[in-house]
Amino acid sequence: MKKLINDPADVVKEALRGMEAAHPGHLRVDHDHAIIYRKDAPRQGKVALISGGGSGHEPLHGGFVGTGMLDAACAGEVFTSPVPDQMMEATKQVDGGAGVLHIVKNYTGDVMNFEMAAEMAAADSGIEVQSVVTDDDVAVQDSLYTAGRRGVGITVLLEKIVGAAAEEGRPLQEIADLATRINSQGRSMGMALTSCTVPSAGKATFDLADNEMEVGIGIHGEPGRKRLPLASAKDVASLLVDPVVADLPYGKGDSVIAFVNGMGGTPLIELYVMYNEVAQILEQAGITVARSLVGNYITSLDMAGCSVTLLKVDDELVGLWDAPVNTPGLRWGC
Repeated sequence: MKKLINDPADVVKEALRGMEAAHPGHLRVDHDHAIIYRKDAPRQGKVALISGGGSGHEPLHGGFVGTGMLDAACAGEVFTSPVPDQMMEATKQVDGGAGVLHIVKNYTGDVMNFEMAAEMAAADSGIEVQSVVTDDDVAVQDSLYTAGRRGVGITVLLEKIVGAAAEEGRPLQEIADLATRINSQGRSMGMALTSCTVPSAGKATFDLADNEMEVGIGIHGEPGRKRLPLASAKDVASLLVDPVVADLPYGKGDSVIAFVNGMGGTPLIELYVMYNEVAQILEQAGITVARSLVGNYITSLDMAGCSVTLLKVDDELVGLWDAPVNTPGLRWGC
């Protein structure tokens, strides 16, 4: 294992210190509870947005804390859910009187712990909490970590769009309904060229030969639909896009945000090669790309590979996507 770390047991806490040091004007960190807050939270009269999950997926979620996205993110250990006490503390600290929305990826630990935190916050402080669970991965119905589909790339797009709606001052129920609609209109699928290495394990999560690829992986190194011989970017794009398009389904005349995401170990030049292939497939299908996003936004440590997410959009969603955002991981219009 070759990693730029000190003690594997200290990776998350030291990364949080580094994040706070790098963004002192935008973030503050509660190191006792491993929570990242936007500097100006709580904002009175604004619905607060909280997400979180295991570390190792950076910039998700802590890198999306700031103006136009999240008010707080709870960081678990690598690939391990935060605990309910973290989520309850974050909920109490960011509530500005308008309620709190929990954005939860569909992994069993995350769902259970966020549910407990919402109940505790309501009972302890009377805070109104609503939740949306993302489950956009079309690769598998159930997995090692989930009942039902996994929550993956749509989480990034949802946090951005719903974050913009919260900045506008929309009420909690409207924001929760918007989040539910976004989740229902988004689909994703990913693939891996290599495994990832969890620092505490010190070795690859799974074995993958140099001439093989895994199609349909999860963001924790879970196995996918099938293992295939290594293929060209053109063929890989079809393997990812075709099941995504067929699942919703997306059709001729639809407009989408097209998101090609790197898993952490793939250079940007290869992600743009992939985006080119994805764009051509969508054009041939008569699907219009209204907006695009290419880069490493929901990763799996050092895994090489990518995922494709499509979100069906209308003018309202595009307008919210275009609204200013200022976070460590995503920024425009500021």
